[in-house]
Amino acid sequence: MTTSIEEYMVTEVVSFAPDDDIIQAMRVLLEGHLSGGPVLDSDGQMVGVLSQKDCLEIVYNTAYHQDWGGQVGQYMSRQVEHIDADSSILDAAEKFLHSSFRRFPVLREGRLVGQISRHDIMRALDEIYLRNGR
Repeated sequence: MTTSIEEYMVTEVVSFAPDDDIIQAMRVLLEGHLSGGPVLDSDGQMVGVLSQKDCLEIVYNTAYHQDWGGQVGQYMSRQVEHIDADSSILDAAEKFLHSSFRRFPVLREGRLVGQISRHDIMRALDEIYLRNGR
């Protein structure tokens, strides 16, 4: 099975910049019912991910330190797992099997080109089996 993840990934992904206002970014996540989004620098390179968990730090800082607000770059996770754009569906399935993440950013030369989820992989497998008459 050599089908590329590019055939199944989502290419329109909500993203943030490190200097975006954290409160506004949190609202984007809430209004879009999103669990997180990639953070891109001005060159389009992925420098982190802002997750709901990262946003919970705002609640903590407000409650204990009376420190409300800031920028996305202060709260984002910098260690980000991703998958390469030329990976196959099988490569992606294996990565999901060994991870608790439900989706991965898809990068080509450090630039975000999409996002692939467990659901996308299942859809690909279903279509591949249907194509092969199984």
